[in-house]
Amino acid sequence: MKLITSFFFVLTIILSSCNNISTIEPTKTPEKYVIQGAAQGTYYAITYYDPHGRKLDHSIDSLLKAFDMSASNYQDSSIISKVNANIPVKLDEIFLGNFNLAKEVSLMTDGAFDITVRPLVELWGFGKKQIGEVSLGEVDSVMSFIGFQKVRIEDGKVIKDDPRLQLDFNAIAQGYSVDVTAKYLRSLGIENFLVDIGGEVVASGQKADSSFWKVGVERPKENEAYGEALSAVISLKDRALATSGNYRKFYEKDGVKYSHTIDPKTGYPARSVLLSATVIAENAALADALATALMVKGIDSSKVFLEKHPEFDGFLIYSDEAGNYKFYETEGIKEIITKN
Repeated sequence: MKLITSFFFVLTIILSSCNNISTIEPTKTPEKYVIQGAAQGTYYAITYYDPHGRKLDHSIDSLLKAFDMSASNYQDSSIISKVNANIPVKLDEIFLGNFNLAKEVSLMTDGAFDITVRPLVELWGFGKKQIGEVSLGEVDSVMSFIGFQKVRIEDGKVIKDDPRLQLDFNAIAQGYSVDVTAKYLRSLGIENFLVDIGGEVVASGQKADSSFWKVGVERPKENEAYGEALSAVISLKDRALATSGNYRKFYEKDGVKYSHTIDPKTGYPARSVLLSATVIAENAALADALATALMVKGIDSSKVFLEKHPEFDGFLIYSDEAGNYKFYETEGIKEIITKN
């Protein structure tokens, strides 16, 4: 599967700030650069080798800010926020790309992935609002306008069957922003890099010592810092990886744990022995969306899905009845994974 849209919109913005790049003579040995910062409510870390010796800090930062102005629910003036508020707005390539790919993943996963869950995300306290008491009646009321089949794009406009319907790109946009960043680096002739935004990754080429890039998969344990403990390390080259889990974003109320992963078919937070789903695909947006869908599906249905789709590799961490960690990996991942 290919990403449906091009990245020309963002690239035009960024390339205009990178004058005379082609006139810089390449160095004998590509220099290593590491860029770090904050975007989309999380971190980004980009490592790249550039024979031209270019520092791209400001360009990358501008690119990610431009991306947020299209796809971030936390930017009140973003395109998606205006769509959700039913304010007329011109759709850009980033919005269209997220929307169209999300539709494809929804069909592929039988609705386990659905970008119309935004009202449910808010209802359960994982959006801008704080959690309150959630009743069956409230869930049923919101569910009446949930469903990816109830929204479409016609003549460049978002058409909703119900004006209360709202979109949420959070489970795909982070991966998509990784792909946009990777596309930008390749447009500059940079082929060896690792782009990591909040754990969604694209690995291209290899490191200076000709080894593959190493990406860690966290142990799904509460209250551990990012990267504190790993369940596995995966070697990547020219592929994308994303992980979704229920051990970071959750809350407890009256002794009940509520996961941020909402099941769009029930309207309730997904509850499963599946603790973490890692997906490897050809692009990060697709891997990101599929990892979320697997968390909704649960362990058994996720195994079936991965068996039916050998074009994707997966690594699942789940718990048995005694609370012990169990692992499932597809055949394609066994040669590139080291479990701890």
